[in-house]
Amino acid sequence: MGNNDRANNERASDVVNPLLLQAFAWDMAPDSSHWRLLARNAEFLAACGVSSIWLPPAYKGHAGVKDVGYGVYDMYDLGEFDQKGTVPTKYGTKDEYLAAVAALHAAGVSVVADVVLNHRMGGEAVETVRATPVDPGDRRRPIGEVEEIQAWTRYEFPGRGGAYSDFTWDWTCFNGSDWDETRGISGVWLFEGKQWNENVDDEFGNYDYLMGCDVDVADPKVRAELARWGRWYVETADIDGLRLDAVKHIGADFFADWLPELRKATGRALPAVGEYWSHDVGELKEYLEAVPSTSLFDVPLHFHLHAASKSNGDVDLSRLFEGTLVDADPARAVTFVENHDTQPGQSLASTVQSWFKPSAYAIILLREAGTPCVFWGDLFGTPETGDLPAVAELPLLMTMRRALAHGPQHDAFDAPDVVGFAREGDDAHPGSGLAAVLSDRLAGAKRLYVGARHAGKKWVSVVGGHEPVVVGDDGVVELSVSDGGLSVYVPEAAKPMLDGAEEYRLCVGSGN
Repeated sequence: MGNNDRANNERASDVVNPLLLQAFAWDMAPDSSHWRLLARNAEFLAACGVSSIWLPPAYKGHAGVKDVGYGVYDMYDLGEFDQKGTVPTKYGTKDEYLAAVAALHAAGVSVVADVVLNHRMGGEAVETVRATPVDPGDRRRPIGEVEEIQAWTRYEFPGRGGAYSDFTWDWTCFNGSDWDETRGISGVWLFEGKQWNENVDDEFGNYDYLMGCDVDVADPKVRAELARWGRWYVETADIDGLRLDAVKHIGADFFADWLPELRKATGRALPAVGEYWSHDVGELKEYLEAVPSTSLFDVPLHFHLHAASKSNGDVDLSRLFEGTLVDADPARAVTFVENHDTQPGQSLASTVQSWFKPSAYAIILLREAGTPCVFWGDLFGTPETGDLPAVAELPLLMTMRRALAHGPQHDAFDAPDVVGFAREGDDAHPGSGLAAVLSDRLAGAKRLYVGARHAGKKWVSVVGGHEPVVVGDDGVVELSVSDGGLSVYVPEAAKPMLDGAEEYRLCVGSGN
C-alpha cells in the first residue's frame, strides 16, 4: 500500500463525529464552475466539521453540460472529451475535478464519489433487437409477443476515441429499454435471451428496470468492464469512498462481489453507502445482510421527519425512531433530512417543511447513532430556484456536533409532543456537553439528565432564545421549548466555541 492509500484509509477511519456533506443540489447553474468553487472552499468546509464530501457524478451525461449526472453516457469522460456538445460536465473539467479532490484531501476531507451503474442514456446508434413488451406495473408479465424494436443501445464514444477503454456497449450489454425508435413509442421491453435480475426490489413485480438502457450486470463481459472502470476511476480521481445510486435496481449479488474486488484491486478501504429508496426498514436490513460491506441511507427516518413536519402536531414524537435504520443498525445508517431527490418538484419529492428542519437536523447531528449527511441546499440555499431556503441554525448545529456532541447520551423520548436528549460531554473535549428539546405542537419543558459533571453549572440557550438555567446537584435540569420549536442548551463556558458559526453560509456563499 502506497503513502496515498494509507492517507485515504486514515481519512476514512480516524474521525470523531464524522459528518458527510452532499455537495450539490439538483438545479445548480450549469456553468461548469462547481469544482472550482469546492476547491476554493475546501479548508473552509473542513473547518465547518465536514469530514467527508459526497460529490455529484463526475462523468459525462447524455444531456451534456445540463446533465446533473444521473443520465449516464460515458463514465470514462470526466470532462475531458468533446462529447454531447461539451468538454466540461455541468460541474467543470477533468483537471478541475482532480484539483478539487486534491484540495479537499489537503484540507483533510475524504471524497465520496457518486457511482451510477444501473442505466445508460444517449447511445450513438440504434440496433434492431428482439424484445418482449412487459407491463410497466408488473415487469414479470408480458403484454405482447416477441417483436423487433429499434433501441438506442450502441455506445461507441467517438469523442473519446478509445482512450482508457475500447469497450463498446451494444444491446447484449443490457436487459431492456424503454423506447422503440421505429414507432416512436415508450414502454418497457425485455430483450430476448435476457432476464430481469431476481436480487432486486419487488416493487412493480421486479424493479430491475428503472430507465434508459438497463445494464445487465450479470453479463460476464459487462462485469469485467465495470471492474476495470471501477479501478481506473478510483485510482485516477484518488477516491476515498463511494455513494452507490439506486441499489434496489441492481442485483445485490453484483455489489457483494464488485465492492470487495474493487477494494482488493485498489488497496483502499472504500467505505460505501447505498441509496435504497424504501419506507420499509426490513428491506434495508435484508439488503445489508446480502451486501454486508456497505451502509445505507436511512430513508425510513427521512420519511418520519417529513411526516412530522406535515402533521400539524398530530404525530407521536416518542416513536420517531421506530422502524428506522439508525435504530436497527446504527453503525451502518447514514441519516439525512433532505437530498437532491426530495427537493420540491423532483420525482421523489418529500421535502421536510422549513419549520421542522432545525429540529430534524438536531436529531441527526447531535445524537451519537448514525453518520449524518447534510444537504447542500439546506446549508447554502437553492438560489437558482428559490425552492429551499438555507436553514439558519444549521451552521451552529454543525459546530456543536464537532465541539460539544460527545459523551454518554440520555434520552427523554417519553411524550408525544415534547421530547429531548442530552450529551454529557467527556474529558477529551473540554467544555463539551449539550441538551436539545423539541416540540411539534405547543410550548413545554423537559427534565433531562445532563451529567453529574455539570452539577451547579449555568447552561445557556444557544438555539431557542430562552433564559439560562442552572443544573441541579443531581445533574438534572429543566429546559424550555417554544411552540413547534427547538431549544439547544450548552454549558456557559462552551459558548465561545460557537462564536462565528453564523459565518458558515456567508463564507461559502461568497464563492458562488
